[in-house]
Amino acid sequence: MAGKFPVIVITGPRQSGKTTLAKSSFPTYRYVSLENPQNREFAETDPQGFLKIYDRHVIIDEAQNVPQLFSYIQQIVDDSHEPGQYIISGSQNFLLIEKIAQTLAGRVYITELLPLSHHEIKQIQTTTVYQEMITGSYPRIYSMNIDPRDFYPGYIKTYVERDVRTLLKVHDLKLFRKFMMLLAHQAGQLFNALEISKKLGIDSKTVQRWFSILETSYLAFTLAPWHNNFSKRLIKTPKLYFYDTGLLCYLLGIKSTDELIHSTYKGAIFENYALLELMKTSFGKGKNYGFYFWRDGNQNEIDLLIEDGITLHCFEMKASLTVKTEHLHALHYLDSIMEHYDLTHSLINFSDETQERSKERIISWKDLNEYP
Repeated sequence: MAGKFPVIVITGPRQSGKTTLAKSSFPTYRYVSLENPQNREFAETDPQGFLKIYDRHVIIDEAQNVPQLFSYIQQIVDDSHEPGQYIISGSQNFLLIEKIAQTLAGRVYITELLPLSHHEIKQIQTTTVYQEMITGSYPRIYSMNIDPRDFYPGYIKTYVERDVRTLLKVHDLKLFRKFMMLLAHQAGQLFNALEISKKLGIDSKTVQRWFSILETSYLAFTLAPWHNNFSKRLIKTPKLYFYDTGLLCYLLGIKSTDELIHSTYKGAIFENYALLELMKTSFGKGKNYGFYFWRDGNQNEIDLLIEDGITLHCFEMKASLTVKTEHLHALHYLDSIMEHYDLTHSLINFSDETQERSKERIISWKDLNEYP
């Protein structure tokens, strides 16, 4: 895409590897970080002078810190018409994308980089599904052999709480931590802002505002329900997930694989894990799939729908080795309803090998990089 667009934007969670990816993909480009106070002040007070120095073939890191630069970059790329001039990265998605949409529309290609997938982790070390769920997927954990119990407290303190202070001006960080823990208990379930607001003693608008910061910082996200006119009884509330299961396990107080194996949250955590693996595959291939879930008023549900044109991929995620008839039956709820789509049916579980059946596919957690 750098051969087609003048500006490439890489966004994603902090510590997901955006800088490493940019530097390794564009080794001859100069690099400047706007996390550095001196660089940031230069860019803020003299943007023209800053961009006179960093005028082409530049990686600008944490660019959301100086959003006024984008207007000047627009002028530069419009004058030169040269592809691949700027590689921009940032870890506050909404802030970054909002400013880019205002100034660089039509001139930019945007891609998201989530932390490591299983396909990448297995090139570093051999793991089990339980180990990956509890360890999470941040590259530094693996490259520096850091215990997740040491990594996540610092990650929250260093990044999350700083974003909270900067963007929300929240001073009661203990209450915000409690908010994050309550969210963790809702992972894989419908997002109930009212229930959380009652437990915290704050209004639901504050809950929504706080959650927007977790979305902006790539900590948590929601999965929208599938909307179609075939039924008026579809659930319209989104489901809640985290961008990293290691962080989710930490917030749930799960400290070991043995605790995870016996946890009542095991199913929700595996559902979150499998969804992330499919998202990483989609982003990595540059595919713009639509991700949804489906549930009707009778509590019939399909965990995940991935829309790819006229193809609708149906997925169920089960944290077990056993394939039950009711799990496969649930995959076919939409068969008689979605007449204008080609449907595929897949069950993701703990099996070591993927199995093709006549009506369904049983996908091993190890093979999710090959789907949908």
